[in-house]
Amino acid sequence: MNIAKTANAFRLTAITCALIGAMPIAAQAAETIRLSTYVNESDVRYQGFKKFAELAAAKSNGDLKVQIFPSSTLHGWSEGVDAMQGGVSDISWVPADTRLPCYRVTSLYPVAIDLEKQIELDAAYASLIEAEAAKSDLIPLINSNYSYDQEWWFEDPVSDIGKLNGKLVRSIGPLVSLMIETWGGKPVFVAPKEVFQSAERGVVDGINMGVATYSSWKLWSVMPYMVNANMFYGNIIYMMNKDKFDDLSPANQKALKEAAVEAETWLKPRYETWVNERVGDAVMANGGSAVSMSEERTEALLEGIVEKWSPEVNKACGVPLADEIRGLFAAHAK
Repeated sequence: MNIAKTANAFRLTAITCALIGAMPIAAQAAETIRLSTYVNESDVRYQGFKKFAELAAAKSNGDLKVQIFPSSTLHGWSEGVDAMQGGVSDISWVPADTRLPCYRVTSLYPVAIDLEKQIELDAAYASLIEAEAAKSDLIPLINSNYSYDQEWWFEDPVSDIGKLNGKLVRSIGPLVSLMIETWGGKPVFVAPKEVFQSAERGVVDGINMGVATYSSWKLWSVMPYMVNANMFYGNIIYMMNKDKFDDLSPANQKALKEAAVEAETWLKPRYETWVNERVGDAVMANGGSAVSMSEERTEALLEGIVEKWSPEVNKACGVPLADEIRGLFAAHAK
């Protein structure tokens, strides 16, 4: 045995280990979270999602990377729950899905809302339906409040939506369908991306939709007559796959939740300003009109709808939860 060679080998090994120990450990790859939304990149809400992604990255020290997929590129309007359960997306909007029965009948609710404390209202509502969401392996994360702009448009001027006289009107869910039928119209379900063609071809005579989405899809040119009725609490919540959320560290879970609330707060004034500008531009430049119904007429129409809708809410939520939700809305009503 050559003792000198053996000693040299030990020295080289020790030096190599020391060098390796001195080298910085490569940063762990960021956790990619796929966020799916139906809004397109010209919509101010897209900027809200970008803000959310920025905040999530900053608050997690780079551990979280939110990848945004706009314009329903990952899945269609009604497929949010399936997309998250199947791993197509990690965060998606949840429409009126039968697997979340209470959310289905209360995320769009007939009430005129005072939006002064909208962020607090949305958070309280999301907490009330959190247990139901968990049964479908989901957790509410981002509130997407459209109480401010869910309204009505028609091909011809209409001043009172309580008199639809057989018109075919685009509906987004069971509550809106009940409204349309109660007021003498016929509801037609049309996904957001198909509304322009449906309106242009005369498939519908009227449209129920949020102003932001309506403007983003450039629908003022086909149905320019808007009725501002102010009769909804609307919150299409963006939920997250609960297993994906639970796999995150407590610190990153906290970062994601904080990013969501801060992004909502950041977006609210920008969203309202953007909506107002879209209506103003349409009226001034594109020959549109925006007629506001009186508060008295809105209240009268809502009374009849609430009476019909309450049994649906009681059945879907159970009376105790239904009463909590109604009490929350009443506390924030105009």
